[in-house]
Amino acid sequence: MIQWLYNEWNTLASKYSEDEELISTYWNEIKTHYNSKSRHYHNLSHIYNMLLQIEVLKSSIINYDLCRFTIWYHDIIYKSTKKNNELKSAEFAKNRLKPLDLDEKSIEIVQKLIKSTQKHELVLRENDDNAYVLDLDLSILGSNWDTYKKYTDNIRKEYAIYPDFMYSPGRKKVLAHFLNRDTLYFTDYFRNKYENQARENLKREFELL
Repeated sequence: MIQWLYNEWNTLASKYSEDEELISTYWNEIKTHYNSKSRHYHNLSHIYNMLLQIEVLKSSIINYDLCRFTIWYHDIIYKSTKKNNELKSAEFAKNRLKPLDLDEKSIEIVQKLIKSTQKHELVLRENDDNAYVLDLDLSILGSNWDTYKKYTDNIRKEYAIYPDFMYSPGRKKVLAHFLNRDTLYFTDYFRNKYENQARENLKREFELL
C-alpha cells in the first residue's frame, strides 16, 4: 500500500513541479501526519481507499487532479479534541500547493472541497466534483457490518480521551444527523452502491450505543 501511495503522490505532484526534493519532502510530511499513533481510522488506509475508488470515477470528475489533492490533504490535520481540523487542513493544503505552481483558482477549489468535509455539505455546485469527494469520504459507511464495526472501533480509539458517558451521546448525535438526511450520498453512483447498507449500519450502531 505504501509503495502504491508513494507512486500516486509522486505522479500527481510531478505534473506540477520538477522539484524532486520538494515532492519527496511533501510525501514524507504526508506520511508522518497520517501515520501518527493517535490515528486509527484517519490514516493512510483511509487515503488509499479513497484514491482507489476515485480511479473508477475518473471519467465523471471534471477536476480530477484537484479532487486527488483534496483527498491527500483533507485530513492532514486531525485532532479529535478540535473542531477546526478541516479549516486547518485547508490552510495547510494552500501553503503546500502554492510551491507546486497550482494557480490561485485551483488552490481555492481544493480549499473549498476540504472545508466541505467539515459538515459534509456541498459548497461547490457547478459540477459534481464536490459531491463525489464527500461520497468517497463516507463510502466506509456502506461497507459490510464487520468492516463497518472495525471502522467504528477505530473511531472510538481516536476519541479514547473521552469516557463512554461523554462519547456515546456525541456519537449518537452524529449518527442521527446523517440518518435524518434525505440521502447519505449525493451521487447516484454512491446511492445505488451504498445507501441502503449505510443506513442499516448507522441504525445498528445507534442502537448499540
